[in-house]
Amino acid sequence: MTSLTAAPPVQAAPAGARIDRDSVRAFVDTHIMPVADAYDRRGAVPEEIQERIGEAGLWAPFYPAALGGQDLDLVTLGQVHEEVGRGCSSVRSLLTVHTMLSWALLRWGSPAQIEQWAPSLATGAVRGAFCLSEPAGGGSDTAGIRTTAVQEAGGWRLNGRKKWITGGQRADLFLVFARTETSVIALLVPRRSPGVRVIPLEDVLGTRASLIAELEFDDVRLGPDALLGPSSFASGMVLSGTLDLGRFSVASGSVGIVQGCLEASAFYTAQRTVGGSKLRELQLIRAKLTDMVTDVRAARLLCHQAGLLKDAGDPATIMATWVAKYFASTAAARHSTEAVQIHGANGMSADFPVARLYRDAKVMEIIEGSNEIQRITIADEAYREWAL
Repeated sequence: MTSLTAAPPVQAAPAGARIDRDSVRAFVDTHIMPVADAYDRRGAVPEEIQERIGEAGLWAPFYPAALGGQDLDLVTLGQVHEEVGRGCSSVRSLLTVHTMLSWALLRWGSPAQIEQWAPSLATGAVRGAFCLSEPAGGGSDTAGIRTTAVQEAGGWRLNGRKKWITGGQRADLFLVFARTETSVIALLVPRRSPGVRVIPLEDVLGTRASLIAELEFDDVRLGPDALLGPSSFASGMVLSGTLDLGRFSVASGSVGIVQGCLEASAFYTAQRTVGGSKLRELQLIRAKLTDMVTDVRAARLLCHQAGLLKDAGDPATIMATWVAKYFASTAAARHSTEAVQIHGANGMSADFPVARLYRDAKVMEIIEGSNEIQRITIADEAYREWAL
C-alpha cells in the first residue's frame, strides 16, 4: 500500500489505552472484511462478529477504565469508526447507536444508572440502540414525536412506535425519546420490558446487515429510574449532544467508505487489463483515483478537527461536525458511484465490495440529518457569522 492510499499516522491515544487506528485496521482486515459481503446478503451481522467486537474493546472504549473502557479520546474514536466503516458500514452503524446510548448515559445518567448499565455497555454484554425516528415523523423533526410518556405513581407509562432503529433487532437497552405534557424526555427501556415488541425491517437499500427494526411500546411500565437526565432537558440533549456524536460517527464512517472505494479501485485497476493495457494506465482512471485521494484526506481532516473540538469541550464542534458529515457523506456517495463505474459490470455484482459500498453510501446522505438539512444549517451559520 502506498502512502497515498494509507491512512496517515495518528496521535497516540491517552495513556493506558490500547486501541488505535492500526490495531482496529488489523481487526477489520481479519474479522470483518472477509465476510462483510456475505452477511450483507444475509441481512444480519452475526453474533460471533459482535462478540469479537466486545473482545476487542470497541463497543464503548471512551468509557473510563473504572467502568471497563479505555479512556479513549474522541479523535481516536472517530478513527476507530472510520476503520470499521471502511470494512462494513453495517457494523459501524451498530457501533454508532451503541456509542450514542452509552455516551448519553455517561453524560447525563445518575450514579445508580451508570452503576447498573455502564460496565455491561462497555463490554457489549448489553447492547444499546437509539430510538428517535417514528413512522410518521420524529427523526430530524423532534417536534413531530408522537410516542408518549405519562408520569404515574411509581414511574412512567410508555406508548408509541419507533422506526428505522439500527440494532433494534438485537439491542438489550433502548434510549427512547417520548413526549410528555410539557416536554420531550429520554427513557432507558430494557428490551424485556412487558409491552415491548420488536419487528425486523428487512430488504433495505443499504446497511442491510445493521439489524434495523420497528419498535412498538404498548403500555410499557417503567420505574422512575428509567428517566435519563432532567425531564425538561431532553430536547436540548438530542440536538446538541447525542445526535452530534452520532453525526460524528457517521461522518467518520463515510470517510471509511471513501477509503474503501479508493483501495478497491486501486487494486482492481492494477490487475484488470483492457486492450492489452492495465486500467491504471488510463488517464481518466487516474483522474478518478486522484479525486478519491484528495477527498478522503480532506474529509479525514474535517473529522479530525471536529474530534479535537469535542475533546476540548468547545461548542464549535457542533458546526464542525455538521460540515464534516456533509462533506464526507457527499464524497462517499460520489466516489462509490465512481468505484462502481471503474469496476464496470463487475461493480454491479456481489463478487466485489464496491456494490455494497455504493448502497451504504446513499444511506450516509440521509441518516443523522439529511444533507438538505445540513446545507440549510451550514448556510444559517454562514449568515450568522458573515452577514452582520
